[in-house]
Order: sequence, then C-alpha cells, then structure tokens
Amino acid sequence: MRIERLGDLGPAPQVLRALSSATTRLGLAPPAALIGDWFGSTAVVAPSVPVTEVSASEVFDVTPGNRSDGPVGGGWFGYLSYPDAGADGRGPRIPEAAGGWSDSVLRCDRDGVWWYESLTGAPLFDWMTEALQTVPPRRAAVVDWGHADRDAHERGVTSCLDAIAAGEVYQACVCTQFTGRLHGESVDYFAETAERTAPSRAAYLAGDWGAVASLSPELFLRRCGEDVTSSPIKGTLPRDADPAALRASVKDVAENIMIVDLVRNDLGRVARTGSVSVPELLAVRPAPGVWHLVSTVSARVPAELPMATLLEATFPPASVTGTPKRRARELLVGWEPRRRGIYCGTVGLASPVAGCEVNVAIRTVEFAADGTAVLGVGGGITADSDPGREWDECLHKAAPIIGHGAYSRARRTAS
Repeated sequence: MRIERLGDLGPAPQVLRALSSATTRLGLAPPAALIGDWFGSTAVVAPSVPVTEVSASEVFDVTPGNRSDGPVGGGWFGYLSYPDAGADGRGPRIPEAAGGWSDSVLRCDRDGVWWYESLTGAPLFDWMTEALQTVPPRRAAVVDWGHADRDAHERGVTSCLDAIAAGEVYQACVCTQFTGRLHGESVDYFAETAERTAPSRAAYLAGDWGAVASLSPELFLRRCGEDVTSSPIKGTLPRDADPAALRASVKDVAENIMIVDLVRNDLGRVARTGSVSVPELLAVRPAPGVWHLVSTVSARVPAELPMATLLEATFPPASVTGTPKRRARELLVGWEPRRRGIYCGTVGLASPVAGCEVNVAIRTVEFAADGTAVLGVGGGITADSDPGREWDECLHKAAPIIGHGAYSRARRTAS
C-alpha cells in the first residue's frame, strides 16, 4: 500500500468541493466523502468513485481489515436503504442499495494532516494534485422545503401508544418526512451543511441516480477484525435545554435501555459466546441542534464472518425500529405513509485494511436525479410519550438541516 503525506489541504468540505469541481470538469465519477469521526480520522474522501446500483448483499462485501493505526487505503463506499415500504406501498425513489470501489483515498488525521493512500500503490494522479491546489468558489445550494404532515405523524404515534398498551410492542420509532426541491448541486448542499453543523458521522455519495447527503451523529457498526461496536442513540432534548435532564428523564432512559437490549440481542446472534458487553451506558452527547443519550455495545465475531451475515443479523439498526423488532417493523409499515428510503438505512465504507464503519442514516437527505429532496425525522415512542412533544422532537432534529425559516413555518403550521 502506498502512503504519502500531503500536509494541510484545508477543511474536508473544501477538499470535497475542489475534487467535485475537477471531476465535473473532466467528466469523471464524483467523489465520495466521510466527514466527522471515521476510522480514527476526521475525513476519508474517495477522489472519484462510480457509485452504482447493486444488490443489498454486495454493498459492503469486503473482508474487513484489522488495522487501527490510521491508514484506510480504499475500499467499498456504499449505502443500504431501510428495507420496508410505507402505507402507500410505493417503491423506492433511488436505488435501494448502491456502492462503488475506490483503490485510493485522501484521509485527514486528527492533527489536520492529509494523506494520500492507495491499495494498489498507484501515485496521486495529476488532476488530483491540481484540484487540491485550488480553493474552489462557494456555490449556493438550497432546498425549498415543504411541510411535514403533523396529523399523519400524530396518528402514527397514537396507534403506537395503542399497540404498546395492547402489549404488541414496548417501543417503536415513528417517523415523518419533509420534501423539497434542490436548487444547486447536492455536493455543495452537503458541504455547506456539514461545515455548519459538524455532525460526527456525515457521509456523501452520488451517481446518475441522485445523491445521499447524510448528516448523521450515530454509529451503526464499527468492525475492525473480530471487534464490533455499535453506539445507538435514544433520548433527545433541544440544544438549549439542560442536558442533565436527559439522564433524569424516565422516558428517555427507558427508551435507550430498551434499544441497548435489542442491540445486544442482534449482535448476540453472530457474536462469540459471552463476548457481548455494554462498555458505555447513557452518555449525554451533543449533536446538531440537540442533546442525545448514547450507549455503546461491543462484541467479538469470528474473523471469517462475512459482512453480509453481520448486517443480516443487525440491519435495519435497532434504534430506528423498535422492540420486539419484527413486530415493530410490521406495524410501522401501516403507521408511516411513505417509504423511508435511505433514511434509517446506513452509509459508510468497508476497507480491506481498516475494517468497516457505517452510520445510522438519520438526519439524512435523499436527492433523486430530478432534484427532489426528502428528509426523514422521527423518534422513539414509549408508554410515556406525548404526541405533541414527539412532534416537537421531530422539528428540533430537522431544524439544523431545513433551516430556521422552514422550522418556523413548520411550528406555525403545527400550532
């Protein structure tokens, strides 16, 4: 593997813009990017990668490496959509799964130093060098957001409360959607929003089919050799609230612990006996616009276990489904009018050097090829939930992405 120190190239969104401008000019496939906290680094960028539709089993079909000292080298960038339909029964808006292989990446370490890494030992292409020496102009990209359907969401929450009272489920994540129209380029929208909100698990992928701009704060799976971790988020307060109130909230704590048990159960299906543990429980963490309760579950799996088998045991992520998982998914199909799509799915990278890391695709905008934008938001419902407060939580989560103007309109429409 070739590793070359490049030095300070600037912030990751700027590097992404520069590479995107170059690939557009040269007629190459667009770049892909992971920004925030990935593989012990602050950014991993594929300069150009053709991301095309694939089957769900192929998305992260790489034997994951076990190197944890920095280098990533390259690998399979991809996404996997939430698999279930909505009540309207309509099909997916973008491919259910897409991905592409990149032999090389640019990686920014925690000291702000950029590295070029190539699995095949190939040198940095001249066009990449030229692009990285250029500070691209900022281009405006905005989405005109419409209204989410409060009435439909509250009906779903009420139905969920009825199901909890009847003993069908203990908890479920009921979601709604904002839809809009993109003016500009999706890469510029992602770069500006990631720069402004600084989410820990941001990811961008694009192709002829459209684009995925994930501003997620949540780790779904990290696998390095035999070691697997998952950090489910459950429990939310707006950022201007006292974060200590999260740990004091019976509803939020119960919600988080139920999901931790579900993650333990999912990982236990494929983990080595006795290896599943909870090294962190109910940590209060900041995220764009909100505070969250975050826990971490760890396990050890056989080194030869395929990623497809690990995903089969754990996907879709526990934090966006409910308990019991199968019944919650069945009921959610009737409670949510529209298919979630990439929202509540997963985006990330499987590297033969550094392993696999994928997020939970919350705070994620799905762009169709025609510029239609969809943003899903939701929250976990327990027996103590109030439909009005659950709606407010959706708005708090959406606000950093849809902007204060759209947020204020949604608040006025809801009142």
